[in-house]
This record gives sequence, C-alpha cells and structure tokens, in this order.
Amino acid sequence: MRNFKKVVAMTLIAASTASLAACGSGSSDNGKKKITLAWWGGDSRHTATKAAVEKWKATHTDFEVDLQYNSWDGYEDKMSTKFASKTQADINQINWGWLNSYDKKGDLFMDLNDSKLNGKLDLTQFDEKYLNQCKVNDKVVAVPVSITGRIFYWNMTTFKAAGIEKAPTTYEELKAAGAAFKDKLGDDYYPLALNELDRTILMVNYLESVYNKEWVVDNKLNYTEAEITEGYKFIQDLEDNHVIPNLKKLIGDGADSLDKNSNWIDGKYAGIFEWDSSAVKFQKALNKEKNPEFVVGDEIKFGENKGGYTKISLAFAISQNTKFPEECADLVNFLLNEEEGVKEMGLERGTPLSKKALSTLEAAGKLKGDMVTEANAKVISSSPFQMDPTFEDQKLKGSTGAYFTTMQNASYKTKSNEEAAKDLVTAIEAVLANNK
Repeated sequence: MRNFKKVVAMTLIAASTASLAACGSGSSDNGKKKITLAWWGGDSRHTATKAAVEKWKATHTDFEVDLQYNSWDGYEDKMSTKFASKTQADINQINWGWLNSYDKKGDLFMDLNDSKLNGKLDLTQFDEKYLNQCKVNDKVVAVPVSITGRIFYWNMTTFKAAGIEKAPTTYEELKAAGAAFKDKLGDDYYPLALNELDRTILMVNYLESVYNKEWVVDNKLNYTEAEITEGYKFIQDLEDNHVIPNLKKLIGDGADSLDKNSNWIDGKYAGIFEWDSSAVKFQKALNKEKNPEFVVGDEIKFGENKGGYTKISLAFAISQNTKFPEECADLVNFLLNEEEGVKEMGLERGTPLSKKALSTLEAAGKLKGDMVTEANAKVISSSPFQMDPTFEDQKLKGSTGAYFTTMQNASYKTKSNEEAAKDLVTAIEAVLANNK
C-alpha cells in the first residue's frame, strides 16, 4: 500500500510538472526571459504565492516565472533527484534540513551575499542567528522564512459532541477523551490522528518531556534503546486507549494525507499534531456544514518537563546554475520583504522572520487574532529544544525510511516495541555516522 501510494504520488507530480526544464532555462516561447520557482504546500499556499508572483511580474514585464508546485507527498523524492543531477529550479523553497542532506559541499545554492545578486536581497531583515543556521562553508546559502514547531489542534465541535467542553492539556485528559469518544460517539471516532512521522515527532516530544534532554547532541543520539522503547510504548498506549487509530485503520482510509482524509473532513478524527505553519489547510478541509470549531491547543503535559523543538520551517535558496541571479534575488526579496509581496504571501509559510514582513502584516491587522500567529507564539513558549538537522534526513523521514517502517512494525505488531526501538537507533546512528 505504501509503495503503491508512493508510485501514484510520483506519477502525479511528474504529470503536473511536465514542463520542468533545467534551471536557468533562458527565453520562453513568447520571447521573454524565464526563471523557475519551485515549492510545495496546500492550495491556499499555492494561491497566495501565485498572486504574489503576478504582482512581481507586473514590474518585470520582460520575465516569465515558471511555477513548479505540488503537495508534499513525494515531493522530496523528486527534489532529491534534481539536486543530485543539478537540475533544480532557479529559486527553491527548501526544508532547512536539506542543506545538511543535499548541499554539504556547497555546490547547489548561491552565496546570498554574492555580488552577482547586486544587493537585491535584503538580508538585514533577518536575525543573524537564523541566517547562521542557513550557512554552508560559512556562506549564507538560503534565507529563512519562519520558525516552526508542532502543536495540537482540535475540532471542538466533535469534542463537545463527546461531552468534552475543554481541550485536553494532560496525558490523563487525553486518554479520558479516547474513552469518551468510543463510548459516546462510536468506534470510528478518535480525538487524535497521527501518521508515522507525526507519531515519531510526538514520541520525541514525549521523551524530551520525561528525560529533559535533547534528541541528538554533538552528532550523537542522546537516548538509549531502553528509553526509546518507552517512547514506542507511549504510542501503543495511545492506540490501546482509543486516542489514535492504529496505522492499519489510518492507511486503510486511503487518503494521501490527513487533510484529505474523509474522517478528518467529517470530524470523526478530531485532533492533529501539526506544524504551526501548516494547519490552515486542515482547517479549510473541514466540512463547513458540520460547523467545525477549530482551535489551537495548548501544550499537553506528558512529563515533568517541557518537550518539543523548533526549527527553521522553510527557506528560499537560489540555484548556482541560474542565468538570472539578480532577478531571482529580487523576486525572493519581493516575496519576503516588500509590502505588496508580503501582503499576498500572508502567513501561508508561518509567522515571518523578516522584520519588514512582520511590520507590514501587523499594520494590516493580519497578526492580531490570527491562528498561525497564536500557534507560533505557543510553540516558541513551550518548545525548549532546537531540532537537529539530521532529524529530517530522507533515510529516516522518507516514505520508506525508519520512522515509517518502525512505526508500522510496532502498530501492526510485526515487531515488538523493543525491536522497533533497536531498528530506529540503528538507522539514526547510520545517518549520524554519515554526517561526520
């Protein structure tokens, strides 16, 4: 099932981006010069980005922008192939961890202080500590868009139907919600739904709250097999208490992503554990006829300490192969710093790090009462750790990676929790060894 979904996703991506060409593709059919811009996201992000690009093109009439976008499913697989063959787009939306995975040699993306950009990209709008996280060989090769972390979101309409007026904030309340959903709404209703990656991130959050230590320190895994086994037992406990559907049930739903799952849309799955910059698509997917009350949750207390991490959610990088570095820099600056572009982009990539973008959105009243802004503030206040860049290595996070295989083995009970933990440790240590 998982391999079939991957083939389908890759086929769809190939079909939707049939016009892809090598970066810096020269002139288009109408004689205009062309640059390419690649990103992933949901429909609302696509709409916002296209609108912003149209505003930029209005003052750059000699340029066309080839927009290459799709959903996340299968996207990194496609991009890793392009990175390997140096055929990436002129401008690339990237995951922060991709710098560690694909650009260790510094031969993919331009130094954003390069004179070829002619000063078109204003990096002074971004805090130095975040720019430093986007360095390869002491060169800033990507501009960070936002900081993100995971937080709970709840469909309180379903919770209230189960007789629960307040969203859970403790482990005990979460398990009590599972029992209430089953007893009052039926076996098909769950307070939370988690895919394999969600489970892994929540497991790390749980372990950090119990043991109060970072996941990886100095390129070494900071948790033992025995401690990680406790994490898999925690996930099993969520299944056993009807808090989350098991993976056989979730995969059997037949949806490529949770926001497209009919059980989420109709409110049978009433909670997610999601990036603060990505929850809007889940809200928009809900069946409006059911009057969903979609809210940002609070930190759930699993242990004596705070758990969870933040990371640079997204960044924009310019290909070293582009024929138009100055125009690429100008477009990135327009999207991230300039008023017209910022207003169109809004909060579709999270609460922006750019000082100009923040002031623009604040003046336009876009931050007050906004769900993304509320979630981002809660994430920053409740997440004490910073994600290690190897956490999102494709060998771990990919659709056939260790996060998926170990969580599936544990949920299907084809392996014990102890065996799942051992397999995960082996995979992580192999990735860390390759990172030296």
